[in-house]
Amino acid sequence: MPVNPATSSSFDIVSSHQFAEIRKDTSSGQQSLFSLQTFNEEDVITSFGAALVSATPSYLTVQINEKKHINLYPFFLQYINHGCNPNCFFDTTQLKVIALKNIAIDEEFTFFYPSTEWKMESPFTCYCNQPNCLTSIRGAAHISEEILSKYKLSDFIRKKLQKRLVKKKSV
Repeated sequence: MPVNPATSSSFDIVSSHQFAEIRKDTSSGQQSLFSLQTFNEEDVITSFGAALVSATPSYLTVQINEKKHINLYPFFLQYINHGCNPNCFFDTTQLKVIALKNIAIDEEFTFFYPSTEWKMESPFTCYCNQPNCLTSIRGAAHISEEILSKYKLSDFIRKKLQKRLVKKKSV
């Protein structure tokens, strides 16, 4: 029988929200957002907005366009961690979080950070252990078009890639 992370001694529940709860791994201290309900592929999980808007990125912002980075509202969405095999997507045009695949109760929400971030303020090493793990997460600017074509990308990132392709062709 699978262990339910909510009742496992390896996680503490930090807070509960409409459809999700923040859980803290007791050994690593890592906090993550877990689903409290099922979602089907393409379901809108929730809408989001900007708690704060900045011209520069930070560890907690999502990039909307070249000079617009937002801190998420509701705040608990900031606990959706990176995954190289994500189950959700931040649509920064419609301001909605969308399920990329079916999501079960007690499943951790993950999204592909380079799907919204061109150059990340705080690059990191990924340890998702997925077969397609990119290991070094620095933003879409540092990833080939071939790899990015396998992911759903924000309108902003798609436009940046188009500009990059035009630039390559003109060189």
